[in-house]
Amino acid sequence: KGKGAEKTAAKMERKVSRRAKKEEEDLEALIAEFQSLDAKKTQVIESSCPPPSPRLNGSLSAHPEKDELILFGGEYFNGQKTYLYNDLYVYNIRKNSWSKVEIPNPPPRRCAHQAAVVPTAGGQLWVFGGEFASPNGEQFYHYKDLWVLHLATKTWEQIKASGGPSGRSGHRMVACKRQLIIFGGFHESARDYIYYNDVYAFHLDSFTWSKLVPSGIGPAPRSGCQMATSPEGSIIIYGGYSKQRVKKDVDKGTLHTDMFLLKTEGAGKEEDKWAWSRLNPSGVKPTPRSGFSVAIGPNNRSLLFGGVHDEEEEESIEGDFFNDIYFYDIGKNRWFPGQLKGPKSEKRKRRCGRQAEAEGAGDEEMEKQPPQGPVEIVKEVVAEDGTVMTIKQVISGPAEEKERSESEEEEEEEDGALGQQVEPCPRSNAMLAVKHGILYVYGGMFEVGDRQFTLSDLYSIDLHKMEEWKVLVEMDPKAQEWLEESESDEEEDDTEGAEGGEEEEESSEEESEDEGGEEQHPSVQPAEKHVDYLSRTEQYWIKLARSNMGVDAKEKKVVKVAHAMAKTFYEDSV
Repeated sequence: KGKGAEKTAAKMERKVSRRAKKEEEDLEALIAEFQSLDAKKTQVIESSCPPPSPRLNGSLSAHPEKDELILFGGEYFNGQKTYLYNDLYVYNIRKNSWSKVEIPNPPPRRCAHQAAVVPTAGGQLWVFGGEFASPNGEQFYHYKDLWVLHLATKTWEQIKASGGPSGRSGHRMVACKRQLIIFGGFHESARDYIYYNDVYAFHLDSFTWSKLVPSGIGPAPRSGCQMATSPEGSIIIYGGYSKQRVKKDVDKGTLHTDMFLLKTEGAGKEEDKWAWSRLNPSGVKPTPRSGFSVAIGPNNRSLLFGGVHDEEEEESIEGDFFNDIYFYDIGKNRWFPGQLKGPKSEKRKRRCGRQAEAEGAGDEEMEKQPPQGPVEIVKEVVAEDGTVMTIKQVISGPAEEKERSESEEEEEEEDGALGQQVEPCPRSNAMLAVKHGILYVYGGMFEVGDRQFTLSDLYSIDLHKMEEWKVLVEMDPKAQEWLEESESDEEEDDTEGAEGGEEEEESSEEESEDEGGEEQHPSVQPAEKHVDYLSRTEQYWIKLARSNMGVDAKEKKVVKVAHAMAKTFYEDSV
């Protein structure tokens, strides 16, 4: 059975390779054109700059010796055109500032590559693979090149060594002992695709590749998995995504939730023997998802952030995006969700301080009372397929909390902006890095209906304390340019409506009033609870969504988009 599967995989790879060859030849000319422009750079230029433009599928790496993060590559899609990057940015953690570093002869533009940092010779950033896409996003070139950025001298160097992995993107790479270990990924052409589960090692002492042939049963082919190393030099693989063709022009996606250990008894040499074994961790596993981002945190824990769970229907895919954190304790073989403890009640302190000023020093007991905040109840529900789902429910505090004076409520309204919990919006394909126990999250994307929002914000959270997120760079996704595929005037008008153009909303209000008189414009009492608000104005939003999506749109999808639009408008109003 195993041999048969190997033969099938080899046959498929040859087929994909043949069909992709013509495609990649076309793109090679475009890549060469970009490289000729890069070749004109002859000296290193480092200059202060605003935060990098929105992007996803780049790499963010912590400098091994300095308080800096290094951002390389990535992609951006504006609705009509795909942009690929090979620029290099450095974020200074202490100064909260960005600089752009232009270095001669960089790697070609790419996304979905992998980067790993080693502390050798003042620090090295190693980059392997990734993909380049045609501007229309329909053709792909998959790289199989290996590059190193010497951080001390600010020079790029391409390492040409035979016997490495085939061209791919969505793979994973980690530095383990004196090796770079690469696992999985995929290669896609216009008509075919193939997912990988092979393992390669690049030896940093001899600058040679070797293909590992571990014993045991390993993971099925996949891309976008979690790959982490233990202090002993073992490698953990979790999750990922793959798809397979079930019949002509019909593909079925699989979200993997299994976990494996790749172990060696050696010290990182080419002759080492490796073995796969399956892991059955305890605790609360992440809910199934793809497009999550990974990093290594303190206390021998790897972490997973965000991602998306796609509900695949016959003609469309709807995604639920996440912004949660899950930790995997490598030593204990245990998953657990990262829950915010919240900062000490600054709001209550401010309120008590104001009362003390007004009433004198006679009410010191107010400070001593414990805060009566909301209580979060976490329940675990096991689904039919064995997946553990975590349900969080927030219940308001004791009855005394409700018996507040009008002046307190007014003060809370004033403090509303300060008291709101700050957190990154749900997203997939973000870039993560950890430095001094602090997690940094940059960019990524989310979708609303058929529109993609690409992010350029930067958040941080102290993983030791897990108290609160901090915003280092803000952005307003709604201000982003989005070009519809069709350029007809009618569709452009509809797009303005979807984005919340005032004129479109006003005209829709007039129409709805003329037709039935029952549908209310959403600006009526925007501060009501979201659920009440939605029940009052649902028909208005459904009508607006349908006018933007067309009469052929499925009802379920129209309702989902309508709810998303209503929720966004409600939150903005509040």
